[in-house]
Amino acid sequence: MRLFPNQYYFQRVRRAVRTAVALLATATAAFCGTVSPQLSALDPNQSVQVIVQHTPSLLGGLISTVCGALDLLQLLPGGELCSMTAADAINLAQNPLVAHVSVNNILQATGTAVPLYDYTPQTLQPASATAGSANPKLGQNVGVAIIDSGIQINQDLIGNGSLLDFLFPQVVYAQSFVPGEGVDDYYGHGTHIAGIIAGNGANSSGPAYLHDIHGIAPGAHLISLKVLDVNGESTDAEVIQAIDQAIQLKDLYGIKVINLSLGRPVYESYTTDPLCQEVEKAWLNGITVVVAAGNGGRDNPTTTQGYGTIGSPGNDPLVLTVGAMNTEGTPQRGDDLMTTYSSKGPTVGDAIVKPDIVAPGNRIFSILDPNATLETAEPQNVVPLASYVVSPGAGQVSNYFILNGTSMATGVASGAVAALLGNQNLTPDQVKARLMKTATKNFPQSSVITDPTTGQTFNIQYDIFTVGAGYLDLDAALASQDTIPAGMNAASPVASPGSPGADGQTQVYVANNPSDAGVWGTAPVWGTGAVWGTTAVWGASVWTGDSGAWGSSAVWGNGAVWGTGAVWGTGAVWGTGAVWGTGAVWGTTAVWGVGAVWGTSTDMAAGDPVQGNQ
Repeated sequence: MRLFPNQYYFQRVRRAVRTAVALLATATAAFCGTVSPQLSALDPNQSVQVIVQHTPSLLGGLISTVCGALDLLQLLPGGELCSMTAADAINLAQNPLVAHVSVNNILQATGTAVPLYDYTPQTLQPASATAGSANPKLGQNVGVAIIDSGIQINQDLIGNGSLLDFLFPQVVYAQSFVPGEGVDDYYGHGTHIAGIIAGNGANSSGPAYLHDIHGIAPGAHLISLKVLDVNGESTDAEVIQAIDQAIQLKDLYGIKVINLSLGRPVYESYTTDPLCQEVEKAWLNGITVVVAAGNGGRDNPTTTQGYGTIGSPGNDPLVLTVGAMNTEGTPQRGDDLMTTYSSKGPTVGDAIVKPDIVAPGNRIFSILDPNATLETAEPQNVVPLASYVVSPGAGQVSNYFILNGTSMATGVASGAVAALLGNQNLTPDQVKARLMKTATKNFPQSSVITDPTTGQTFNIQYDIFTVGAGYLDLDAALASQDTIPAGMNAASPVASPGSPGADGQTQVYVANNPSDAGVWGTAPVWGTGAVWGTTAVWGASVWTGDSGAWGSSAVWGNGAVWGTGAVWGTGAVWGTGAVWGTGAVWGTTAVWGVGAVWGTSTDMAAGDPVQGNQ
C-alpha cells in the first residue's frame, strides 16, 4: 500500500471526472424512446429474442398478440418474450400496446474460481455478532430468496440431522427457471452463496476443527430460485420470472431479502431496462434487493481504471449495490483493502452513484458443491483439509470451496440484511440507509496492488465511486436506532454537472433522483469549496436538516462528508492514475470501449481474472 500526495495530479484527475460526469449526463438523452439503443446497433436482419413491455393499459397476464402467435415464446410479468428480427422489433415498438422493447440479454454469475497462491482463510464475518460459532438467532423468521444456480443441500444447511431440522428445513422452497435443468445446483455458485448467507458451519464446528466456517445469518430460511445454468449463465427473462415468483411467495415464506449475485453490462437506462424495472417492483413490494456491483474493476486499467463498470441490475438507484473488499486474511479492519476487480461507478448513461457499500468478497470459504462445474474446473480452489481440520484423516473429503468476487460480497451483505431484519422491522429504504450510514468510513487515501501472477499494478482510489458509503459494519447497524421516515426513498443519488466554479471548472453535484423525496440534497461534490471537504457533500437541509450527510453527529452527519474529518484521506481527491482516460469518456474514441457506443465484446459480468489476494 502506498499513498500519493501529488496535488497537481489530483487536480488533473478531478477535471477528468468532471468531464466524464458531464458527458454521462448528456449520454442519457440517447436512452429516450421505446426501443433499447442496443437493438438499433444490430443488423436489421439478425434474429433476436426481445422482451416487450406492455403499456399500463394492457393488464398484466392478459394474453397479447402484439408479437404474433409464431413469435411469442412466453408471457412475462408485464410483458412478453418474443423472437424476431431486429428490424421487426424496432417496428413493433410502434404498436400502441407496447411501452418498450429490449434485448433478452445474457447474465452471468459475479463470482469466479481462479488459481490461488494462498489458502489463508479470509474473514467473512462483518460483525463480532457473527464471529466464532454460528449464531442461529441471526436472521430468524427472515426468508432470503437466492436467485442463482440453485442450492445443493449438505449438513451446513440442515443442521445436525435432528427431527427439528427435517420439520423446519433451512431451504424451504426450490424452483428452477432454467429449461431442461431441475432445481439441483450444477454450477456450484448458488450453493456457495447460500453458505455465505446462512451456512451453520456443521461441517467445521467443534474441537476437531481450526475454523468454524459459517454464514452471516444461520437463522434465516432460504428460497432457492434457480436461474443460472450449468455454465453459470442466465437471461433477463429467466431472472425476471424468478424475481416475480419471489414477490408472489413473499407472504408465504416471509421473503424479506433477494440476493442477486449476477449481472451483465448496462445497455440502456434503468428507467426502461426490464430487469431494473423488476427489481424495483420487488423493492416496492417490501423486499430488500441486494445486487453485485460486478467484477469489471480491472477493465481499461490505463484509461478508465475500471470506473463506469457497474452492471445491471446493480445500476438501479433503489437496490443495495455491493462492491468487494479484501480482508487480507485478518479479523482486523485496519488492513483491509479494496479488490482490484470490484466494479466502480458512476453508472453508464444515468450516472447513478454506485456502489452503495462494500463488503468482504475475496477468497471466501463457503460450501462446496461436489461435481459442480466450478469445482471440477478449478479443483485447486477446494479448501485444503489442513487449513481448517486439526488432524485430517485418510479419505476425509473437504466440504468447502473458495470463490472471489462481488457475488461473495453480495452474499455477505444479504446475510447482514437478514440479521438486521431479524432484529427489527424496517422497510427496504430504511435498511439501505441504515447500512450506508453505519458503514465504516475509515479508508486509506489510495493503495497500489500488484498481481503476483502477471506483475500488473493497479492504483485504487477510495472515492465515492469505488467504496460508496463505506465498508459494511453489521455491529454498528444492529446497534443503531437511526432511521428515515417509512415513506422516504433512499435511492442512490445522481452525479451531474453544475455551473462553473471560481476556478472556471465545472462543479459536479450529487443530487436527488427524479423519484426521490429530497434525501440527498444538491450541494456540489467536486468543485470549488466542496471537494470532499469540510462543509457538505450530500448537501444541506438533508434528512435531518443537518449541514452534511453520512457523518457521525445527528442522523446523517455534521459538517463532513463521510465522517468528522477529511473525507478519503488528507489533501487528496482521487489520487493517481487516469480515471476516465484522455479526451473521451470510457476510452480513447468512444463512450464505451472502442469504436462503439456500448462496446464490441465487453462482458463485465463474467468476471475478470481475479488473482488470489487481489
